[in-house]
Amino acid sequence: MQHKFPVLHNKHATPLLEKDLTDKIIGAAIEVHRALGPGLLESAYQLCLAQECKLQKLSFEQQVLLKLNYKGVELDGGYRIDFVFDKRVVVELKAVEEVLPVHEAQLLTYLMLTGIRVGLLLNFNTPVLKDGIYRRVL
Repeated sequence: MQHKFPVLHNKHATPLLEKDLTDKIIGAAIEVHRALGPGLLESAYQLCLAQECKLQKLSFEQQVLLKLNYKGVELDGGYRIDFVFDKRVVVELKAVEEVLPVHEAQLLTYLMLTGIRVGLLLNFNTPVLKDGIYRRVL
């Protein structure tokens, strides 16, 4: 016997933080992935995603230098964030066989150091991009 469970609607559910913006970013990334497919270098995806985001009129900064504050002194720790969209979403691109914990840790570090709460890790080296999307919120 098959049981049907009622669909629960919680009108007080908290919506995903920055959902509208992350949906647009993911849409642009999917467009790039459809055009290029998997197997290219991360830098190629970065160039094309920047172009697609310009076409879609999304506000972003690219290769954002992230300084470390150590005992009141700003230091260049060598961190560069691939994209920061509208100062609200950090996006880190990858083109790797497998997303490892270190890749997710990198994104979380960027979120902690910038104070931005929402981040996307996009791995373009997947047959279908939706399988390479990781959303993290602090």
